Amino acid sequence: MQALKVKFLLVLRNILRHKRCSTISISSVTFGIVALLLASGFIEFIFQDFRETTIRSQLGHLQIVKPHYFEAGKADPYRFLFPDDLEQNLSNNFTLSNDIHPIETIVPRLSFSGLISHGDATLSFIGEGVDPQEQVYFGNALKISTGSNLSADHPDHLIMGEGLARNLGVKAGDQIVLLVNTATGGINAVEMIIGGLFSTVTKSYDDSALRLPISTARQLLRTQGAHSWVVLLNDTNQTDQMLAALRNTLSQDCFEIVPWYQLADFYNKTTVLFTKQVQAIKLIITLIILLGISNTMTMNVVERTGEIGTAMALGVKKFDILRQFLCEGALIGGIGGALGILIGWLLATIISNIGIPMPPPPGMARGYIGEILLTSNMVLEALALAILTTLIASVYPAWKASRMQIVDALRHNR
Repeated sequence: MQALKVKFLLVLRNILRHKRCSTISISSVTFGIVALLLASGFIEFIFQDFRETTIRSQLGHLQIVKPHYFEAGKADPYRFLFPDDLEQNLSNNFTLSNDIHPIETIVPRLSFSGLISHGDATLSFIGEGVDPQEQVYFGNALKISTGSNLSADHPDHLIMGEGLARNLGVKAGDQIVLLVNTATGGINAVEMIIGGLFSTVTKSYDDSALRLPISTARQLLRTQGAHSWVVLLNDTNQTDQMLAALRNTLSQDCFEIVPWYQLADFYNKTTVLFTKQVQAIKLIITLIILLGISNTMTMNVVERTGEIGTAMALGVKKFDILRQFLCEGALIGGIGGALGILIGWLLATIISNIGIPMPPPPGMARGYIGEILLTSNMVLEALALAILTTLIASVYPAWKASRMQIVDALRHNR
């Protein structure tokens, strides 16, 4: 331990003694780590916000449906309805499991499609019958921009996407007509009032979707039951654990449990795109650090040629010279990485408190206020990248220093 302490102090002294080269090296590492943390933290916030909004505005964490519903349910939706008595059975099972598993709520959904009319305008729509009380658990992810959300006190009110309302030429308070095919093959229509307009993160959904109380939807379709039961958890990180538990509990012949990430196609494509952008940023920063450290370390070796020759003349082995320069490079990376993390964290806190106003991205319905979200894994990866990159960048200058001839190195002092 004493020998290691002496070597560490020697390496630190050499870094402090050559202030110019050390400052340039540490500054380049610090700048790179700050840029990496801010970019990665911003995209991490987008991932989390987009994920939670997608889950709470549309999909839930898990959906319990009949097998093959998502493959064939559009063509024959009434063949995939759960019976009425399933509601009580599921509620009993989940109530017993709620002490073990982090389930926040389970709500039914009844999906259908048809035509919506107002005056001379008629458009197709996709609709969902939902429990008006689910908003208590799902929060404000389904943003009501005009009017009010569904209420059990107003079964004749519905809410629709801003895009659908715009295309139909209606606003909150207007009366519209819904026309659908019933479960028996007939046609049924109902007059309803637009109680509110909503917007989500997905513009295509807002352009065609509406929601109404599930009791009204059942009367309109002349059927009972639900197509799916949406499970909302307290923590998204528990999704896979709960998925395995439900698949072990419920018969696979009668039930199919689908996690949110298998249904969120737009989210998955967006995360793939942004992940590639982060990887490109990491590559650029790595190259900047490699070139900067390699250049300054090479300059350092040239300036210390006489010192290296003197050390070798006193019996210091070439391997020790090599190891010393590698240790200096790693320590520079550690110091620069630590400073970068500290400055990055301070900037992330300031920026997050102020907020970053962002316009609606392509395919999304609304803008958002961006923040910088730093995670422990992100910080550790940044520190490891700083140390590893500077270590790699120090290999050639260290090898060059260790290969010097003693006579030539000593002559350099003259």
